[in-house]
Amino acid sequence: MHGNTISAPCGLKTRSFDAIRAELRAFFDVHEQAGSHPGGVHLEMTGQNVTECIGGSKTVTFDDLSSRYHTCCDPRLNASQSLELAFAIAARLKKKRDRTWNN
Repeated sequence: MHGNTISAPCGLKTRSFDAIRAELRAFFDVHEQAGSHPGGVHLEMTGQNVTECIGGSKTVTFDDLSSRYHTCCDPRLNASQSLELAFAIAARLKKKRDRTWNN
């Protein structure tokens, strides 16, 4: 997640959930194409209900950022956004496992 921050119109540093998800898809695609296995992912996240990254299924907008923006450094995914990505990663890994086992 490092290096993918953007500046919101209000001036706060944020990240786009959709950009993070796309980065994860590309990461897994590259490993799959190379025949290698990803060793892990690093996500900036918290279990708190912060509004530091825009997007996700419980959409955080640019207008929402300042309501619960608590980071002193880098914007973090909130609990809902973190779980959404974790389930997307799990679904991707399960799909690959199922393809491998069914061959």
